[in-house]
Amino acid sequence: MRAPPGQLTGTDVDNQVGAVSVHAVAHGSGLPLVALHGAGVDHREIEAAVEAVVPDVGLRRVYPDLPGMGRTTTEGLNGNDDVVTVLAGFVEQLGEGPVLLLGHSYGAYLARGLADRRPELVLGLALVCPLGGGTGQVPEHQVVRQDDDAYDELAPEQRAGFDEYLVVRTRATARRYRDSVVPGTTVEDEAALERVFSGWAIDLGAGYGGPTLVVAGRRDSTVGYADAVGLLAHHPNATLAVVDGAGHALVHERPEVFGALLGEWIDRAWPHRSRRG
Repeated sequence: MRAPPGQLTGTDVDNQVGAVSVHAVAHGSGLPLVALHGAGVDHREIEAAVEAVVPDVGLRRVYPDLPGMGRTTTEGLNGNDDVVTVLAGFVEQLGEGPVLLLGHSYGAYLARGLADRRPELVLGLALVCPLGGGTGQVPEHQVVRQDDDAYDELAPEQRAGFDEYLVVRTRATARRYRDSVVPGTTVEDEAALERVFSGWAIDLGAGYGGPTLVVAGRRDSTVGYADAVGLLAHHPNATLAVVDGAGHALVHERPEVFGALLGEWIDRAWPHRSRRG
């Protein structure tokens, strides 16, 4: 049984890719699944979300800090294209062939760039609440569920950020926010990120043709869901799910749905795996 969120213990992975020191945490062994977090946090958010639901099928789950966040540096990086180059080098240094690649929000944008530029490194691509080159139409921020005891898990200064991020507000989502989201918000290099984000656009080509999953929250007021639907044109082997009752924090708000979709994607991308009982 996997450790519950907040009690995760992994192995540190520190690789030097050019001038950039990339820090990551890994769990398990087997085929690598590399998961990229969103902007303004570190690896702990996506680590907690994936570890809670990933099927036990012989995967080495690798969670890097993106440049300027957590413990990964930004030397020589002047835009997101440079970040994609670093991530490609990081995957190559894992030395285990093509990987399953998952990204949430900003991480999904980088994952698209990596899969498009270096498809030979990517066995399958999962894009969760994907951020793109710009933000199109988004719905209003609308609360789906508000439990009376949700704030019992939070310090007073954490409540505003919790309300801004989540539309499903329960004790469980509050614990996930407190334990896995908040810590990463305190370890970002704002000046470095400003430099990297000034070169926002990634040079995307025709798209990635391998097994793909696109998941969006119907109530996502950060990036919406319409742009995610539009990605089908660039991914001919994609499953699309627009999940009602979830916003930009879908991985925390609807873990049972996220887990089922994750398992289905792994089945498609890695059909010859050997399951472990």
